[in-house]
Amino acid sequence: MFNLANSLTLGRILAVPLIVVLLYYPNKLTMFLAAFVFFLASLTDFFDGYIARRSNQVTNLGKFLDPLADKLLICSTLVMLSYMGYVSGWITVVIICRELAVTGLRAIAVDMGLVLAADKFGKLKTVVQSFALGPLLLHFPYFGIDMHQLGMWILYVAVFLTVFSGANYMYNLHKVWLTSE
Repeated sequence: MFNLANSLTLGRILAVPLIVVLLYYPNKLTMFLAAFVFFLASLTDFFDGYIARRSNQVTNLGKFLDPLADKLLICSTLVMLSYMGYVSGWITVVIICRELAVTGLRAIAVDMGLVLAADKFGKLKTVVQSFALGPLLLHFPYFGIDMHQLGMWILYVAVFLTVFSGANYMYNLHKVWLTSE
């Protein structure tokens, strides 16, 4: 149950409180450290799945924890960035509402015996959200680059993908639901 892949996923979950604490007292050092921890945690998202598939260690625990870890990492970071005034609250609300809606629909689907795995748009959404949050966590200019502005532009793309992938998930679930009846 606690193989390497699941341990990496748990590490991603355990990174969340550290990031929150670092962001609670923002300055250039704590923001940089939060971005570094976020980057390492985001890397585990790639490696845990890769390791689980490659070593044939895909578990039900991993299937549950992996998307949960993603949501905890992304949503808690967004909440803190909104708390700090670095990201508009409406963006955080849209992203969290999509995550809750899809998670709820996924639970209903499982209860009905339907399985609808994450598609390429959902995976792309997570990647783009992570790419947006990195510069937003850095926030301050580095090497003449306005990291906050860069992160915001990527975050707007992420918001579009968030809404699109959520609608696409609902549409696909509806199709699967109709064909199962």
